[in-house]
Amino acid sequence: MREIQVSEITKAVRDLCIEANYYLNEDIKNAFLKASDEEEFKLAKDIMDILIKNAEIAANENMPMCQDTGMTVVFIDLGQDVHIVGGNLNDAINEGVRKGYIEGYLRKSVVGDPIERINTKDNTPAVIYTNIVEGDRIKITVVPKGFGSENMSQLKMLKPADGIEGVKKFVLKVVKEAGPNPCPPIIVGVGIGGTFDYSAYLAKKALLRSIDKRNSNTFYAKLEEELLDSINKLGIGPQGFGGRTTALAVNVEAFATHIAGLPVAVNISCHATRHAEIEF
Repeated sequence: MREIQVSEITKAVRDLCIEANYYLNEDIKNAFLKASDEEEFKLAKDIMDILIKNAEIAANENMPMCQDTGMTVVFIDLGQDVHIVGGNLNDAINEGVRKGYIEGYLRKSVVGDPIERINTKDNTPAVIYTNIVEGDRIKITVVPKGFGSENMSQLKMLKPADGIEGVKKFVLKVVKEAGPNPCPPIIVGVGIGGTFDYSAYLAKKALLRSIDKRNSNTFYAKLEEELLDSINKLGIGPQGFGGRTTALAVNVEAFATHIAGLPVAVNISCHATRHAEIEF
């Protein structure tokens, strides 16, 4: 059994919070460049170039690329042969979030109670998902999720008879209703199957996958491409000013479900779809 001190986890989460907010992932940057080259509408192209410049300034000046540094979502893949020592795993993660947001000068956006709405002033607690896997390693992925896009997400319990056409119709409806609000061009995470809550988890998890990698299942890979094409024909465009680039990618994750149901969740993320990860 391999032992990992909680202090290592706290430091890793602290660093990942800062990294994810300062530096845009390469797959997104490459998508910006490709979209700028292909965009025919000048205003849309200009906006894409501004987004590229914004990401460069953030990285060069060590500052957040967006004023909304998000609610911190943390995905943990914990090897079953790992023994966490020196404290509690969730406490260690939240201490890392606290340090990251204070020392990285990131905006604190979390309120301790959804009704009382008093800011916790350190962006804790984080939303934490823990998945037990084989081995003696731990993988930590930090996702700062802004709520301009989070608020545009939806979930629907379709009937099995609605089938794949019902899924496509719902995804397009959600993106169309969101319009310019989630700061397009967006990344669309889609979760299909499981239960009411698990489909939402799948939609969030879908946002972690690099946007230049399609689903390993050819059916869902084709669905991702078809949905992206349909979304970009809506004409919403970068920041909602029109153009062909409403979404940079659609990532779909699917899971088994009950014979009587077809849960579908759509989790929209803005052009600054941020995540950073480490494995040790």
